[in-house]
Amino acid sequence: MNTPQHKTHRRWLSGVGQHAELIPDTWIPGAWVLSIGGAEQSHVNPAAPHEIFYEYLRRTANHLDLLGSPGTALKVLHLGAGALTLVRYLSTTRPGSSQFAVDSERELMGFVTESLPLPADTNCELMIGDAREVVADKLAGEAFDAVILDVFAGADAPEHLRADEFHREIRDLLAPEGISLVNVGDDPPFAFIRQQINAMEETYRQVTVAAPQELFSRRAPGNFILMGTDTAWDGSRLDALRSMGPHPGSVLSGVDLDGLRKP
Repeated sequence: MNTPQHKTHRRWLSGVGQHAELIPDTWIPGAWVLSIGGAEQSHVNPAAPHEIFYEYLRRTANHLDLLGSPGTALKVLHLGAGALTLVRYLSTTRPGSSQFAVDSERELMGFVTESLPLPADTNCELMIGDAREVVADKLAGEAFDAVILDVFAGADAPEHLRADEFHREIRDLLAPEGISLVNVGDDPPFAFIRQQINAMEETYRQVTVAAPQELFSRRAPGNFILMGTDTAWDGSRLDALRSMGPHPGSVLSGVDLDGLRKP
């Protein structure tokens, strides 16, 4: 049973016409699950923001951990805010980081921050708007160490956010050694991930895909984390990324992605 301090929070989101809920995690004390329309979207533990429970978020955070010098501040753009899990993570693991979080749902970020306030020392500007419009207009000329795109809901994602041109627009916001991180959810026959890999390989010098091992067999649905960069990561850094897990999983690039490229 939920205690008064840990009751479910609910807010109507007019943009999608569904309720957002923050539900106490029954397994991890102090942690919460964000659901929209009954579908789980994100997981956050404000009491221990350095701990990440969802696999796809952990794989995303691993890339950030290996970016630049350990512990140094980063400048990061989050396209898709969710429960602001990675914003909280970077505020803890990379103190002083400058962050921007963008979401098209006007009520969502207010709901999340009112229910689960960000740490007092978090430097994050919250922005309401369409991800592509914000990239092209409000943030034009900025240079980020990482841009995290987490707005897709499979092949049903809005066409203008799936377009090849959007990846090029994101690339224009990256510092010379910056990385683009894209969360892609898909299921067999994986036409969407194939399209996204092709688009990113047309844009960046190096593209990697991190995912649970079973996804590379093309028999199970799930989330892939794509990284694009023009400053290629060498074998030792990719090996370090693989070793960070979660396991079983892998990080593939180049010809090793042929299994996902084929129809």
